[in-house]
Amino acid sequence: MASIFTSFTTPSLFLTTLKFKSTSPFLLSFSPFSLTHHNLMSHSHTIARATLGLTHPSNIDTPKISFAANDADVAEWKGDIVAVGVTEKDLTRDDKLKFKNPILNELDSKLGGLLGEASLEEDFNGKFGQSTVLRIASGLGFGSKRVGLIGLGQSTATSAPFKGFGEAVAAAAKSAQASNVAVVLASVDGLSVESKLNIASAIASGAALGTFEDNRYKSESKKSALRSVEILGLGKGPELEKKLKYAGDVSSGIVFGRELVNSPANVLTPGVLAEEASKIASTYSDVFTAKILDVEQCKELKMGSYLAVAAASANPPHFIHLVYKPPSGPVNVKLALVGKGLTFDSGGYNIKTGPGCLIELMKFDMGGSAAVFGAAKALGQIKPLGVEVHFIVAACENMISGTGMRPGDIVTASNGKTIEVNNTDAEGRLTLADALVYACNQGVEKIVDLATLTGACIVALGPSIAGVFTPNDDLAKEIFDASEASGEKLWRLPLEDSYWDSMKSGVADMVNTGGRQGGAITAALFLKQFVDEKVQWMHIDLAGPVWNDKKRSATGFGVATLVEWVLRNSS
Repeated sequence: MASIFTSFTTPSLFLTTLKFKSTSPFLLSFSPFSLTHHNLMSHSHTIARATLGLTHPSNIDTPKISFAANDADVAEWKGDIVAVGVTEKDLTRDDKLKFKNPILNELDSKLGGLLGEASLEEDFNGKFGQSTVLRIASGLGFGSKRVGLIGLGQSTATSAPFKGFGEAVAAAAKSAQASNVAVVLASVDGLSVESKLNIASAIASGAALGTFEDNRYKSESKKSALRSVEILGLGKGPELEKKLKYAGDVSSGIVFGRELVNSPANVLTPGVLAEEASKIASTYSDVFTAKILDVEQCKELKMGSYLAVAAASANPPHFIHLVYKPPSGPVNVKLALVGKGLTFDSGGYNIKTGPGCLIELMKFDMGGSAAVFGAAKALGQIKPLGVEVHFIVAACENMISGTGMRPGDIVTASNGKTIEVNNTDAEGRLTLADALVYACNQGVEKIVDLATLTGACIVALGPSIAGVFTPNDDLAKEIFDASEASGEKLWRLPLEDSYWDSMKSGVADMVNTGGRQGGAITAALFLKQFVDEKVQWMHIDLAGPVWNDKKRSATGFGVATLVEWVLRNSS
């Protein structure tokens, strides 16, 4: 990624499988694999790889999810924690400072007013992210050992607050070493059946993802104590089971994406990324095929832009192309998901230096490819009809050597356009140029590319929101509708054509970077040069939300939105 200075990159992982029991349709079982020798040439970092990787892999089970159709027995429920999701409105009180909300009032009465007192003392007002948990004395006749209030914020119009509710429940359970938890919403009146299904699915997804910890590279790791989550008052039955199956499939793709991004560059090389993609195709061989192009095959396709970036590395590039075709029926629409796949980005000769350059995190510069392959894994389980999807990643490293790309070099992309490289640290767009041309040649109607492309987008939108660029309003609506369902935050930014002046070269068709101002916009304008005008195209810059600084871990951002978008395009 070109930052306000620079760029981003990513890693290697477990094979994750999703198993469902009829009584609890949300049991994720993660089965670790051992990294094998990959004939990566006899360089020192290749030799070192044999002693790195998965140190203490372990099986990780997410909590079993069950349901009770009503919430009448909240106070009598026996277990470790009862967690109540509350909006700011739910906490309104009467003249005697009693909760107006029936569930909160009932719980507070059972606890002799302790819940109301604690929420006032701790200034708990139901804002999103707030939580308070009380340890209940055994003599009060309360069924649970603890009761917690989890803030949902003001608006619950999207799935995000409920997914956050599930994650907060998992965090509270970890803190208390709780093995079983019940969750209930303070207010369910007025919710449609469909809304209840979506909310239950989001809570279950949040609980599963909140429980997951990537301990593959730690010498010691603790298993989560949480074994079961019972969701009260949101219904039960086959429709809910179906919804949870979908949530479980998507969650397994998110976990896969997180594991890819978390894995260090000495483990997740371009070759290993290609192997992991191939495993998706072999695991779901009824709907997937894989093609991996080597250097010579990329040369035949005249991918000069992509190969210039890869030229300095001892680890050869791998151009990855997975194809999903439905198990039956006709194909009504062809889509492409293109992900940036820089498994490490040193910046090249414009090396990343100084505070904020993030070179130590450049394993996440393949976050776009992680989103694409995470979506592929989920779709391999869901198997939607009526849609063909191409998953395309030009995987490589951006390193420094005597064979490497230099500032001032001119390279030629596979569509014949020439690029003067005025900054080797704006390498992601060079790899995406040939990947986008390749995608257009597959006969697809719509393309979404995802990349940790610019630090400028982080400056503009912060760490939680991805920037979206597209000249097509219909495609924008499709993606934003999908992101509303997934709970992932996107913001559309302009493709300001007048900014292209800064991308003009005196000796080639274009340069690869403009000035510092509007850097995310000029990067998107660059990519636009490599997309057929007949193809609907969107670029998503996820440089910010790909990584959680607080948790020092990957987020799996993009997977849920991509899966939702593909399904909305299926029959």
